[in-house]
Amino acid sequence: MCNSNLLVIQKLLSTNAYLGHRIPTPDFRGYSYGFRNEMAIIDLEKTLICLRRACNLIGSIIGAKGHLLLVNTNPEYNRIIQRVAKRTNQSYINHKWIGGFLTNWKHMRRVQKHFRDFSAHPNLKDAFTSSPFDYFPRFRKMQKCFEGIVTHNIPDCLVIINANKNSMAILEANQLQIPIVALVDSNIPNRLHKLITYPVPVNDDSIKFVYLFCNLIVKTVILAKRSQGPKVKVKGL
Repeated sequence: MCNSNLLVIQKLLSTNAYLGHRIPTPDFRGYSYGFRNEMAIIDLEKTLICLRRACNLIGSIIGAKGHLLLVNTNPEYNRIIQRVAKRTNQSYINHKWIGGFLTNWKHMRRVQKHFRDFSAHPNLKDAFTSSPFDYFPRFRKMQKCFEGIVTHNIPDCLVIINANKNSMAILEANQLQIPIVALVDSNIPNRLHKLITYPVPVNDDSIKFVYLFCNLIVKTVILAKRSQGPKVKVKGL
């Protein structure tokens, strides 16, 4: 293994990315290095290979002027995902997935337009002493779902932070043949693992790794955009 790989592996070790669950699912065992104290140990060399494949895909999509949708349902990661999306001008969802969000995209676009027209109405601030969303719970839910969407077109790739809790997003993307990059822990169900085109085996409970992964996304996107036009300074979150 070359020195650069060793340095990356050491960085991954520092994030506890190698810590799996007690009983890995059958499809995940190919990513396992062994067990320690009855806990599965994830092979970080394979994690590194999968990370490179995922970044290559993201770079090629952005290079072709495609768009990413970052999907996360862990409140602990909300700010990280939001900052990544805004830094790279990509879309994000930090809320429970709405069924049909991809498979019924045209309808969702109309709902999103309705939400934006409502939230931008000039008379709302004068009509209510507090936020208008307090009077319309339905629109508060819509705000959580649509505030991070910045494209009119269906996304070209989903990047999912916690795959176990986003089975509906995986099923819809797979149905539409949209490539999926997802962090997969050792307890990922076999039925979901088979649908993920670019799995990254890792401890998805490690906020340090999620932060590292998001920095990789930022750098990959900006470097891909740099090849399209004027140079852009690359910096982390």
